This record gives sequence, C-alpha cells and structure tokens, in this order.
Amino acid sequence: MSAAPAPPPPAPDPVAELHRSGSLAAEYPRLPALLRDLGEDERQRAGRLLSRLSPDEVLAGNPGIPTVSVAVTGHGTVAGIVPPLTMELARHGMLLRPHVADFGGWLFDLADPASEVYAAGTDLVVCLLAAGIVFDEVPRPWRPEDVERVLAEKVHLLDKLAATHGASGSGTLVYTTMPLPREFTAQVVDHRSRARLGAVWREGNARLLGLMDDHPGLVVLDLDPVLSGPAALAEARLATYAGTPFAADLTAAVAREVAHLARGRSGRAKKVLAVDLDNTLWGGVLGDDGPEGIEVADGRTGRAFRRMQQAVKQLASRGVLVAAVSKNDVEPVREVLREHPGMTLREDDFVRVVANWAPKHDNLRALADDLNLGLDSFVFADDSAYECGLVARELPAVTVLHLDGDPALHAERLLADDWFGVRDLTDDDVRRPGRYREELVRKDFLDSFSSLDDYLRELDVRVELTAAAEADMPRLAQLTQRTNQFNLTTRRLQQDEVGALAGSPGNLVLAIRSGDRFGDNGLVGAVFVRTDGPVWHIDNFLLSCRVFARGIEQGCLAALLEHARAERAEAVAARYVPSPKNGKVRDFYPRNGFDAHGHTEDGTADFRHDLRQIDAVPAHLGLTMRWEREGTR
Repeated sequence: MSAAPAPPPPAPDPVAELHRSGSLAAEYPRLPALLRDLGEDERQRAGRLLSRLSPDEVLAGNPGIPTVSVAVTGHGTVAGIVPPLTMELARHGMLLRPHVADFGGWLFDLADPASEVYAAGTDLVVCLLAAGIVFDEVPRPWRPEDVERVLAEKVHLLDKLAATHGASGSGTLVYTTMPLPREFTAQVVDHRSRARLGAVWREGNARLLGLMDDHPGLVVLDLDPVLSGPAALAEARLATYAGTPFAADLTAAVAREVAHLARGRSGRAKKVLAVDLDNTLWGGVLGDDGPEGIEVADGRTGRAFRRMQQAVKQLASRGVLVAAVSKNDVEPVREVLREHPGMTLREDDFVRVVANWAPKHDNLRALADDLNLGLDSFVFADDSAYECGLVARELPAVTVLHLDGDPALHAERLLADDWFGVRDLTDDDVRRPGRYREELVRKDFLDSFSSLDDYLRELDVRVELTAAAEADMPRLAQLTQRTNQFNLTTRRLQQDEVGALAGSPGNLVLAIRSGDRFGDNGLVGAVFVRTDGPVWHIDNFLLSCRVFARGIEQGCLAALLEHARAERAEAVAARYVPSPKNGKVRDFYPRNGFDAHGHTEDGTADFRHDLRQIDAVPAHLGLTMRWEREGTR
C-alpha cells in the first residue's frame, strides 16, 4: 500500500518573512496589501510583530506614513489592545504611536489635566470601560437598586471627565460601553430581578451613549453589536489573575473599531462604493437570463440579494456615493433599475451607472475623474475573483471587496470594515449623492462649450463667504477631516476645536457656500484666519473637490485680502504644508499675488501678501460677504 502524499507546505507568511529578514520597518508601506490576504491567526501574529517596531524607525525610512497617537487607559490591564490596534492601523496605511496608562488608572488619567495622558498630546484617548467599575463599588450582597445607584454615579462621573478632556485635552476621547457579564446576572436567582438588572444596565449604557450629544470631542463605541459576533466578553482566568477585562477576540474587535475611527478622523474614510451587478446585487447574469430570469427579491437567494440591496440603499441615503460598474449593455441595466418590480435599488440611488464591456479598472479611473475624487476614496465590490484581482493589481489605491460564495454574506462583508464611517453626519453629507449627480450634469454641460470662460459665464456661480455660524461647526470640522486635495495645511480639527476658534477674539473662521444654475452645493469650504496683529495669518484654506476650477477659491481669497486691507492690516501671511494629496495647490498662493517668504526641507512653504495690488474677484462670480458672526452686533 503506497503512502499517502505529504500535505503541501503552509503558504509563507509575508509579514513574518519581512520580520525575519529585518526589513519590516523599511517595507511598512506594503502592509495594507499584505495584511489584506492574511487569515485571522496570521493577522494576530502580525500585530504582535508590528507592535515591537519603533515608530521612529518606521518613519526614518518612510517619512510620509500618517501617524496616529493613541493613549489607552481603562479598567484593569489595557496593554493587550496595542498589538491588534497596531495591525489594524497598518491595514489602513497608518502607524500607531501608543501610550499605555498604568493599571486601572483611568480616573486619575482623565481627571487630571497634568496626567501623562494629557501630556502625550494624543489624537485619540481610548478608555476601555468594564462592568467592574460599577461592581467593585456595590455593597455585598447587592441588589439591582444598588447597581442602579452606582451606575448612575459612574455615568455622571464620565460626563464630567469628558468635559475636562474637552476643555484641557486634545484630539478625540473614546469610551466603550460596558457589557454586562452573565456572572452578575446569574448571582440574582429570580428572573424578575434579572430583568430589573438588565433594564438598569441598558438604561445606564444608553445614558453613556447619549453623552456624545453634549461633548463634540467624545465618541462612545457601542460594544453590543460587536458582541453579537464571535467575540466573547471575558476569559475568567485572565480577568481574575491579570485584571484583563476583555477576552482577546473582543479586544481585537475593539481595536478594529478604534482603527476605523482613526481612519475617519484622519480624512481617510471612503466616499464611493463602486459595485458590480450580476451575482452581486442580483442573482444571475442579466445578459443571459434577461430581466425576468434574474433573482432580485423572491426565493431563497433572491432574499439574500434583497438584503444586499437594502444595505447599499441605506449607505446611499447616508451620503455614500454609490456607482454601478458592470459588464453589461447599458439599456437592459437601466430597464431593470427603472422597472423591475422586485428591485430595492433604483437608478436614482446611483450617482453613475457604468455598464459597458471595457475593463473595470478603466471604468473606475474614468469614474474617479468624473467625480474629481482620488481612487483611494473608492471601495470596489464584485463577486468575480478575476475582476477583483485585476482591479487590485491595476489600481492598488482602490479597496477591493471580493464578495464570493453565499450571497447571504454579501452585506455582512460589505459592512465589516465600516469603510464609510465618520463621527458625525451632516445635512450636507445626506445631500451629497444628489449634488454629485448634479455635478455630472455640469460636466456634460461643460462638454457642450468650446471654452471654459463661456461655460463659467453660463453656469451662474454664486458664492457666499460668511463668518461661520454655530450651526456650521459640524460641517466645518468634517471638511477639515475629509478634504485632502484642496487643503493647504491638512490640519484636522474636531467640532469643539472649530467652535473654540470661531468664538475667540483674534480669529476669523469663514464658511464658503456655493450654488449655480444646476442647484445648491451647500457648505463647500472654509478659511481659518488669525487677525490678532498687524499681519494676518491664514492658518488653513480648504475647498471641496466638487467645486474646483470655478474661480471660487480665487474670489474668496481676493475678498479676504480686500477685507484685511480695509481693516488696516499690514500684510497677510499664509503657509502651505505638503501632503501626499495636496500637491496640486502648492502654487495656490503665489498664483494669487503672494511672495515666497521661506521654506523648509520637507516642502513646507511660507508666503506673504503686502496688500498693495490685489487680484480682482473673477467677473463670472456672484460673491457676497459677511464678516461678522450672526448675533455679534
């Protein structure tokens, strides 16, 4: 009897190979692609290896890597979050610079503005909360009423700590909700008391989640949805002997959520979902099966595709730009989207329907040009391994989701990494898909003119440049976080930081709104100016990519310079800080009359305008200004 063939050797772990060769720090930019194809065990091992790297060593060879500074505190031992958080940030092309607080020191860390957590000047302060902060202080024996009292005290304390951080700290404070372990519910033997305890606990977590309404710099991560997956709450021995409040799987899941938050905060949230149609949004192949033969809503697999369509429609309603990219003839596709009775998604849910036989990576490039967005803003979802592999190879900046296998899992896979997540959603976000559809109509309108000047005259561009009102703060903060191309310094601000600047003497925060013959673009830009001296300083100037090249930026800058001269300023200074995406505006200030006034080796450049000769506002622009905040007269 012949011997069974030897099993194939395991596939090499590329991250481990880089570690063994000593080149992990130097090759850090390759990690998003390498980690994408690793299994969960390999990713955990990668996290342990990456957490041993010195951030300074990585930055020495890769100075352009975005770095996220995170302080971690909480109830018990919290250092376990560092390896998975390091790995998750590396997946998104970012580098972690961690600060881990002492065991159980969360109260001191957050209450004292002189603590190491505040001194670290972090982007994120993550406070891992657990049931122990309540049950460590209830009497023994305890009743649900005792838990209710202590829990209310703790939520009130967390409210005060959030206010302290808002006044004295930097960046975003992150709380977790507190899951209730079965260990405590089982200690009350009657079901009536268990129900009472569950109600008390849920009410406390609801109040904790509600603190976000009062503190713009606070995010509360709800762990209930995380625990609905495979993550266990705690491991009894680690909780008892090491004071580790969360099991490894839950810690990894929390790290994933924190990384998503850091990605959105740094302006790297995705904006476009480009999705295939055949066997992705409906079952079957339209060209072969016809409109009557595809599975849309009925039957077992039809229900799976309806679930996927419902998820995509919900994303579109929350400001995600959804585009169809399909190898099909366009008219049958439009017929299905308009007329098929089982479709949840309709043509108006898409900013663009691209159906042709060109390679999908070419269609994605063209779509990015039409939308004036970078390819790194795109998520591409397709059931075909071939199409996914080709797009990943040709367009490495695009995030590729291979939705293979059972369509009942399509929606879960699409949503798993919260690619489009942001801290706050504004009215402008909700209106974004409609405005981009209008923008594509503008592009078609432009194509009908022989010159850009003729087009701009007919477009009837209207601009308002006004001192920012209180209601503008969420959108202005979001613009600083999400605008990358026309962003002169890429300084990211939270809502409370924008509000503090707008409300302080010697600062002028200007909001830019625009509209034209095709509709209202909303709040599309901002200018941050320090006016507390003879030389005014433009700390940042930013504008949505939706409204480039219409003279809006030149008109607003000219109006600001005229205002500075009228207020008897001697000059206006400005700075350009380079980033991987804002190279197209490096010459914005010199093109508008500013003189060079020094530069550094990293490309940062200072400019100055003496206010003697100011360019005119473009003639095609209808510009109105208001320099004082409403209600300040």
